Amino acid sequence: MAISKAKKEEKVQLLAKELETSTTAIVGTFSKLTVAKDYELRKVIREAGGKYRVVKNKLAAISGAGTQVEAALKGLRGVNSVAFTAGDPVALAKVFAKWAGENAEFQFKLGIVDGKLLNVEEVKALATMPGKEEIFAKLLFLINAPAQRLATVLNAAGRDLAVVLGQGVEKEKFAAQGAGV
Repeated sequence: MAISKAKKEEKVQLLAKELETSTTAIVGTFSKLTVAKDYELRKVIREAGGKYRVVKNKLAAISGAGTQVEAALKGLRGVNSVAFTAGDPVALAKVFAKWAGENAEFQFKLGIVDGKLLNVEEVKALATMPGKEEIFAKLLFLINAPAQRLATVLNAAGRDLAVVLGQGVEKEKFAAQGAGV
């Protein structure tokens, strides 16, 4: 059934509005994907902060014009879907790759992150990278570590002196040397 020109315009405007703020898009293709699996995929992507759309190739190219994900949506062939986000690209790639690994009906085609096109292997590599929070935690640890070591060294001198004095008192090294001195 053909879609009216007004309906196409509406779809283009809606997708263009959603893609306007997106910095990451992952394009894939699927065959024989059931409604239940599609619903499951949409839920997983939504939980990762992304959006998922099955797109008409020509309408996707028109909608993506002027956005950061424009290059990924040009020249699409066959049945395609796109997951996109303005948030953490690694989080989206991780959940998408995990789901695609468990469901053979879905195959990655390409991706785009901040204007850089990614092939299938690079999308899968993106999924294996640590997430934003994990990177921040490691960075904070690295920033904090020298200060912790410095505090330990500074405390060590006082602690060592206290240990030496304590041992001297135990062995009575500091006893008075004579009453008449």
